[in-house]
Amino acid sequence: MARNRGRHAAQRAATTATGHRRRGGLRSTRYRRGLGGTAIAAVVMAALTASQAPGVELGGDHDDGRSGAASDRTPGDDSYETELPPLESPHPPGASEPGAGGESDIPVSVLAAYKKAAKSLASRTPGCGLRWELLAGIGKVESGHARGGAVDNEGTTLRPILGPVLNGQGFANIKDTDGGRWDSDADYDRAVGPMQFIPSTWDRWGADGNGDGRKDPNNVHDAALAAGDYLCAGGRDLSTGADLDRAILSYNNSSDYLRTVLAWYEFYRKGTHAVPDRDLSVLPTAPGLGESGGGPDKGSPERGGKGPGKGGGSHDKPNKPNRPGNGGGNNEGGGGHDEPSPEPTKPHTIKRVGAENLTAVAGEKFAARPAVKVVTSKGKAVKGVKVRFDISGKTEATFQGGGKSETVSTNADGVATAPVLSAGGKTGSFTVNATAPGKDLGKVGFTASVTAPQADTLARTSDVVLEAAKNAKFAQAVEVKATRKGKAVANTTLTATFGQDAKAGPYFGKDEQGEPIRSLTDLKTDANGVVKLPDLFADDQPGTYTLTLTADGGVTLKVKLTIKG
Repeated sequence: MARNRGRHAAQRAATTATGHRRRGGLRSTRYRRGLGGTAIAAVVMAALTASQAPGVELGGDHDDGRSGAASDRTPGDDSYETELPPLESPHPPGASEPGAGGESDIPVSVLAAYKKAAKSLASRTPGCGLRWELLAGIGKVESGHARGGAVDNEGTTLRPILGPVLNGQGFANIKDTDGGRWDSDADYDRAVGPMQFIPSTWDRWGADGNGDGRKDPNNVHDAALAAGDYLCAGGRDLSTGADLDRAILSYNNSSDYLRTVLAWYEFYRKGTHAVPDRDLSVLPTAPGLGESGGGPDKGSPERGGKGPGKGGGSHDKPNKPNRPGNGGGNNEGGGGHDEPSPEPTKPHTIKRVGAENLTAVAGEKFAARPAVKVVTSKGKAVKGVKVRFDISGKTEATFQGGGKSETVSTNADGVATAPVLSAGGKTGSFTVNATAPGKDLGKVGFTASVTAPQADTLARTSDVVLEAAKNAKFAQAVEVKATRKGKAVANTTLTATFGQDAKAGPYFGKDEQGEPIRSLTDLKTDANGVVKLPDLFADDQPGTYTLTLTADGGVTLKVKLTIKG
């Protein structure tokens, strides 16, 4: 890690990039890193949290109505350590073999987030002129592109990226503004996520870049879109040098930071290609972001400067590893602390437990109950989180007790289960939504369907024996009642038949051609669940015959009829 106080060809390129010229360039000392065949890592270690912005607004333009997030004015310029991009520009896309390394490479998920954010802003604020390469330059400097693409399939960092504690001891003094929700610190704020947002600033500028209904600074899609909004604020036109300068300086009021971001910006504009995201059993760390190298259980987020995950140290000091494998000897981790990083215990998301689709019969209770689980960013259960279940839609359904909304706290397994649902008497569908009031954990929906009741029993209303002489009329018609759990089922459909191939025996009158009718359909029960069949007649074939009645849902009843000889 070299102190950025020397003149460097890439620096000079940055100062002239997009037409920029600045007075009083960097002091004349040669940059000592080798610049041969491999690309040099860009690491900006901001020992003062101006580069933990957005959030500490200490310069640049304030004409967009934002107010400063910190009372202490933080110095800029050489308050951090930095390495610049390689002298040679990267090969254009396709010029390298797939998966090839190089400092020009940007992890595929992170690159997609930068490009998606720039595209979104191009349609929403076309006058801004934000290019994705600017987001990439800032993302490289702030977090090394989310620690080299250490994100899950949704773009959320596999482990929180936190800046140093902003307690005024070598950094800005910012008292806690989020109750520790994002930075796990209830006393002071810390910059959060791949684009390093102060929690209070995220509260204003947070965005939902991946359309999951949440605004999470730890998600690279959300963070990239929010950073773009922040840079475009105040009607800036980033195609002009002055507005581009002001936008970057609003992120960190430091001329060195400005030159470094511009160097990477110009570097990426000359060509880049995506590489796979990291998928490591031992996650990379960003020592400048308050973490030391060597694995997920090492490093203290309580101290340290800021940087993108390679090289670095803490508090603007060179790397001084405590032991082999835990620090900067290999340029893959910073000056270390042996204390394990604290395990985040705050709720991160809400997930569905059990079935998504629920079904019940009108007038009854649902057998299944909506249930969700609240977990941390690492998937561990969180107890005691209040979850509200709300019934939405045109329905008579209610929770037990008659309410449309109920709040339940998660148990030791992190699970909250809604009270029993009563279907009501109206058929149709409705939704039950589960949210955590006051927390941005997302929303889980359950689809519930209420169907018409189907009979589970058919029975005759009389026990009179059904008999008739040959060619005579049966003295009594067949009458049955449909019930479900002992209650009458109205308006349900029945069929009645002596068999598809019946050629002899009782019949329900004759059709227009004079043929006996031995099957009936679309028989409907009345409000009392009763249906009375038409009169029955006997032909001249003595014997005992069976009439089968079938209701919706499949329940059947067999009735015996006898023609006496």
